[in-house]
Amino acid sequence: MEEKKYSAIVKHYEKCLAKHGDSHLGVDWPNVRDAQKRYSVMLDVIRGASSTEMVSLLDFGCGASHLYEYLKKAGIDHVEYTGLDSSPVFCQLSKDKFPENAYQCLDVLIEPGNLGVYDYVIMNGVFTEKRELNFEDMFEYFKQVLRVVFPNVRHGLAFNVMSKAVDWEREELFHLPTDCLISFLVDELSRHFVIRNDYGLYEYTVYVYKDPVNG
Repeated sequence: MEEKKYSAIVKHYEKCLAKHGDSHLGVDWPNVRDAQKRYSVMLDVIRGASSTEMVSLLDFGCGASHLYEYLKKAGIDHVEYTGLDSSPVFCQLSKDKFPENAYQCLDVLIEPGNLGVYDYVIMNGVFTEKRELNFEDMFEYFKQVLRVVFPNVRHGLAFNVMSKAVDWEREELFHLPTDCLISFLVDELSRHFVIRNDYGLYEYTVYVYKDPVNG
């Protein structure tokens, strides 16, 4: 794949922010209710931790840090939050909003060695849109990013993609067949994963773990 072809995705989100401001529309989610549902589902990747046991979490593709806002409103205070985005525009917005947080403005495919290590990584909306990319280029981008990120995860990683089980597919979205997904996960990342298609949206969320469930 040509270098930085995926920059079309970043530019799309920056255009959404410029048009709609700091809102669900500014990160291209159609409505607040479904966006909130996604945050809840994503955070379910964290397993076995009590409310007093701190876990480190990287919000990969943090955008405007709406996941952090959800954490605060939900009173979830056992998560040590770090945000990462390859867009300088979104990074600056998040830093201005939450100067107490650590943020990285980083393209991990260009500087993979600068990515830290975290207990959990959440990648909400990173792979749901492919914009001008064809399926093959988007799938390759998806695999390249996960190959870089997963070795830096101590416990688990969560991401969402669009489902193939829909009445019609939108050309600009990334509808990933589960057989392609499973082959990649088993061959290159982990055999320990969960595919969630139970929360009522036209997508599915995947939790990928380093180890099987204990007990």
